[in-house]
Amino acid sequence: MNSASTNLSLPPCPPLKLVTMLRLGLYQMGLGIMSVLTLGVLNRVMIKELAIPATIAAGAIAMHQFVAPARLWFGQMSDARPIGAYHRTGYIWIGSLLFAIASFVAVQVMWQIGDSMLGGVQAGGWTGQTTAWTGVLALVFMFYGIALSAGSTPFAALLVDISDEENRPKLVGVVWSMLMVGIVVGALISARLLPQPVGGDCQALGSTDLTLLRAAVNRLFLIVPGLVFGLAILATAGVEKKYSRFAQRSELVEREDQITLKRALRVLTASPQTGLFFTFLLFMTISLFMQDAIMESYGGQVFGMCVADTTKLNAFWGTGTLLGISLTGFAIAPRIGKKQTAKLGCFMVAFCLILVILTGFTANPKLLQYGLLLFGFASGVTTTGAISLMLDLTAAETAGTFIGAWGLAQALARAIATVLGGAVLDLGRWIFPNITLAYALVFATQAVGMLTAVWLLSRVNINEFRNNTKAAITAVMGGELD
Repeated sequence: MNSASTNLSLPPCPPLKLVTMLRLGLYQMGLGIMSVLTLGVLNRVMIKELAIPATIAAGAIAMHQFVAPARLWFGQMSDARPIGAYHRTGYIWIGSLLFAIASFVAVQVMWQIGDSMLGGVQAGGWTGQTTAWTGVLALVFMFYGIALSAGSTPFAALLVDISDEENRPKLVGVVWSMLMVGIVVGALISARLLPQPVGGDCQALGSTDLTLLRAAVNRLFLIVPGLVFGLAILATAGVEKKYSRFAQRSELVEREDQITLKRALRVLTASPQTGLFFTFLLFMTISLFMQDAIMESYGGQVFGMCVADTTKLNAFWGTGTLLGISLTGFAIAPRIGKKQTAKLGCFMVAFCLILVILTGFTANPKLLQYGLLLFGFASGVTTTGAISLMLDLTAAETAGTFIGAWGLAQALARAIATVLGGAVLDLGRWIFPNITLAYALVFATQAVGMLTAVWLLSRVNINEFRNNTKAAITAVMGGELD
């Protein structure tokens, strides 16, 4: 029996209910929590409390994004090599377990870096041992990134498998809203578990404060990653079996030997629009996340905020993004279209970054919080438009590979954004005597990048992509790509 007749004999999948969308969102909620722990807590502690240069601290953390090419491989593997009876679920669970473990190991290595600097901020110095431990931290984050790729890429492909073009904006809105819920929850949990310095002095930690901070961070990274792994199981258990349309859509489902990585990449590169959209994702994501590596230290150095207070900044940004995603998925994108939604969001982000710059000259923490709330809303509009468009620019037969490519673009951009944020800050410190101007240089660079992203997006043609990709898949079926 050929694959076409087999696909026709399969029973139709039930419609995707809102409660299932919310349950799937628990996985993204877990990723949101983990992003706060890594980019919020660890990055802040390394830069301010342990006095590690921003470029080095951000570079070590960014290594989990530089291994993003693994996303292509895991995406293709989930297309072609199911674990058990399922193409996506096994990869999601294994990846989630491994990145939970890696995050705790990263914390222990971070403390070794601080110890090697002879007490961190009090009598620190950069030694050969420090360099060695920094290299180990980079390796740990590389493993963390590989594990993250193994889970998150098949998860995004699962969203393609279980949805269609009509309900996809709603699915994206719900699932990525839960990502923002995770960021807010992660920020609140972290703020609750992290101690205030003795005497309330946020500008310098004594040895007692640093000891308390170390114990609190260890406890945080022991409890929360375990919780995140549990959320991954709860989010995806049984979903693929009940809702996946992969077998119905894919002409290659019974010809898995044909979905080699080489052939999948040929399909991926069949349309010039793929590279154009890839470049748009790079610019958009870099411009959206450059502040991730320096926002907590911005709050600490410019606004005089404590560790717990700067961690709460994630809650304001996350709340704004949650509102933006929710409104966009159900109201804005269905009315003006996904492409126009993404453009609108990019313009809004550029405007909000100017507001964030202006708050720095007031040194008023409340204004920074309101500015991040608006910035988060703009980010939500941009994210929903771009992700909905991304899922449309995905061929069902090689969904994992396409999602891997889009994930690669985003991950590379996040890595570049993390390093670039720290590097531009260090450059700003060298150019400007005023620390506020140094941070302003980072935000201004982001705004320019967003306007570049708008120009790139205006050149994307979805119909051309679909026609070229369909022809490439037909060629694969005929064996013409050998």
